[in-house]
Amino acid sequence: MEGLGGGGGGAHYNPRTVEEVFREFKGRRAGMIKALTTDVEDFYQQCDPEKENLCLYGFPSEQWEVNLPAEEVPPELPEPALGINFARDGMQEKDWLSLVAVHSDAWLLSVAFYFGARFGFDKTDRKRLFNMINDLPTIFEVVTGAAKKQVKEKSSANHGSNKSKSNSKKGSESQVKQSKPLPPKDEDEVLDEEDGDEHGETLCGACGENYASDEFWICCDICEKWFHGKCVKITPARAEHIKQYKCPSCSSNKRARP
Repeated sequence: MEGLGGGGGGAHYNPRTVEEVFREFKGRRAGMIKALTTDVEDFYQQCDPEKENLCLYGFPSEQWEVNLPAEEVPPELPEPALGINFARDGMQEKDWLSLVAVHSDAWLLSVAFYFGARFGFDKTDRKRLFNMINDLPTIFEVVTGAAKKQVKEKSSANHGSNKSKSNSKKGSESQVKQSKPLPPKDEDEVLDEEDGDEHGETLCGACGENYASDEFWICCDICEKWFHGKCVKITPARAEHIKQYKCPSCSSNKRARP
């Protein structure tokens, strides 16, 4: 078990430059993607809920392994999420694989920045390392197919360049919602314009400012008002995980009722 916490012998492999840390990151990432995609049946079988706390390790050699955590405390490197096997039979397989993917992404970042701190990377080096990592799709995006979807949406989207993918769906629904209260006969031209520019005269429900195409917006599914993401503290990344968004006033109204 010696050195297993390094997910491939951290004690013997010490990358000292940004390029080396990134190469190591890519190797581990490729191994874990393999476990969650091409080798998924083998990976699934190895994650037996009857066994003890198991972890998914990715190695710089692009290999993967399911094993117990390192015995030494603290370990040579940060540890992956423990006990992924315990959740296996309590969830749908694709949800479980997505969960493991998210934890794997977090582990890869923690290992990369562990090396960054240990070898004294300065602010510029850390930023460069993060930018290199951030240019690759996350394991979660690869496993769920979101990476392919984002490429398609970039080429087909004509409005709101900074909208999240969940929000481009909300945008089209909301377009229909917004046009409902308008009288259909006299306002045909206005409706045509709205189709062309979804947010033509839309104002933010929080600050009252106009919509700008380079800003991220989100629509409340209850009151159907649009808000700047920054005004309601919602980022595009966070919006990815919101199935039904409620703005602050709709959220507080609900709580106020007896």
